Amino acid sequence: MNSEFTIAVHSLVLLAYRPDHMATSDMIAHNVDTHPARVRKVMGCLRKQGYVTTKEGSGGGFALNCQPDEVTLAEIYRATSFGSIKPSWCSGNVEEDCLVACNMTEVMDHIFTEAEEQMLTYLQRLTIQDVLERVLAKQQRKS
Repeated sequence: MNSEFTIAVHSLVLLAYRPDHMATSDMIAHNVDTHPARVRKVMGCLRKQGYVTTKEGSGGGFALNCQPDEVTLAEIYRATSFGSIKPSWCSGNVEEDCLVACNMTEVMDHIFTEAEEQMLTYLQRLTIQDVLERVLAKQQRKS
């Protein structure tokens, strides 16, 4: 999994927490604890998918353009990170004369595909609103 998913979920939860406010990439980056350029990259992806809108200029930034209780984490994973569970390199070589070496890549590909399907099934059950509620509950337990 890559960090774009985490940045996207964090950003959407932040915007859901402040539905009447715009947030700049600097504000979001400070909250996420990452560089604004990384936030802009992820928010650009979310904008293309229709999850956020943008306003240029003074007082501009990003605003939520979806219902937090309708957007699943599976949707956000597909938009930002689909396929990232599989490493870019896998051991083995189909040209080898060894039973293990010549089959390992394909077997591992199937394992990673199955793992991602299971993860998506789980993420489909969670929404941005669910994450916000977990954050609020965590804060309430601290008080």
